[in-house]
Amino acid sequence: MISILNITFYVLIFLSVYVQVFFFVTFLENRKRIIVRNSKIKLRSYPSVTIAVSCFNEEATVGKTIQSIFSLNYPKDKIEILIVDDGSLDNTWNIISKFAQYSNVKIFRKENGGKYTALNLALEHTKTDFFGGLDADSFADPESLVRIMSYFEKDSNIMAVVPSVTVYDFKNTIQNTQKVEYHMGVYLKKMLGFLGGINVTPGPMTIFRKCVFDDLGPYKHGHNTEDMEIAFRMQKNLYKIEHCNDAYVYTTTPTTLGKLYRQRLRWIYGFINNTLDYKSVILRKKYGNFSIFTLPMGIISIISVTYLFCRIIYNLVSFIYSKIIVLKTVGFNFTNTNFNFDPFFLNIRFFIFLVVLVYFLVIFAMISGRKMAEGKWRISLSMVYFFPIFSIIAPLWIISAVYSTLLRRLPAWR
Repeated sequence: MISILNITFYVLIFLSVYVQVFFFVTFLENRKRIIVRNSKIKLRSYPSVTIAVSCFNEEATVGKTIQSIFSLNYPKDKIEILIVDDGSLDNTWNIISKFAQYSNVKIFRKENGGKYTALNLALEHTKTDFFGGLDADSFADPESLVRIMSYFEKDSNIMAVVPSVTVYDFKNTIQNTQKVEYHMGVYLKKMLGFLGGINVTPGPMTIFRKCVFDDLGPYKHGHNTEDMEIAFRMQKNLYKIEHCNDAYVYTTTPTTLGKLYRQRLRWIYGFINNTLDYKSVILRKKYGNFSIFTLPMGIISIISVTYLFCRIIYNLVSFIYSKIIVLKTVGFNFTNTNFNFDPFFLNIRFFIFLVVLVYFLVIFAMISGRKMAEGKWRISLSMVYFFPIFSIIAPLWIISAVYSTLLRRLPAWR
């Protein structure tokens, strides 16, 4: 029994190393293609773009979100802004109504039906060849749109371009830790872009060719992750998705562990259930690295965390139970112990090597992502406490997502 558990453990460690090494090799092969443009760029032509802002109870941020669209370094007569109030209960409608005076802005109000219904309403009124959304709690960098559109200009086969999303105005440890995670996400997204395996087109400023929705249909509920479902659908239909690493969008993030837990529970639940919906593409060579690498590695990650978490809990409970039995049998006796550990039976150097390698590659991903997002090659203090914080809380939302899937219980949006 022990040997089987040890084998399982080392297999999971090996797979963790494999994933990180695979990303690292991808980076080395494509590092010269990673370009960060610090100056303004010009396009040969400027296609018209519709940007939809869907909002529900976003009175604190929606005004600034819309202002960030007005500040884009892109011809103003080429941007159409559609703002959809999805049944807000606060002052959101009064705030967005102030923007109705602009000729390129249209506002809509509807009963609450979920973000995907608000985006679909905007799609119905879109007349441009390009469409994108900007979450009402996110803010676009002035150069983000023109840099995204440069990808479409150079390759007519690209159907969607994803920006680099990072944390806006972090104020506490929880947000600062997420900033490190988002930097790592920039790195991973770029590597998945090189591999053709991007699995989510995030709400903050992903731009699509409108023909994607004309061909594949509108947004779907997607288990409250419509931005993931449309990416899965595009991958299944062999539509190319790219990542523009120097197109920056800043998003507000959860300020408490409770809010962070609920957000990530929804994300992981969405990944699990969208994967189940599109299980027919898994390990099918026809669908490229999305089916050969992205989905299997996501599944293995969830299984690994679930297994390791359950094993730790089991060992902890067994240890406590055994000590209770001892106490009941012989009472308190601190001079006698049955603990006998012999390091001879563990290959400590090999284990430490694997752990150090994984941590090195993860830190490299953080630093590289920060370089892409901020132009800085250096380690920050937040990278240090990222590991203990996420090591403790991440298994909780993963286990909860698995449990919710088994019970077919949809997590709340917030």
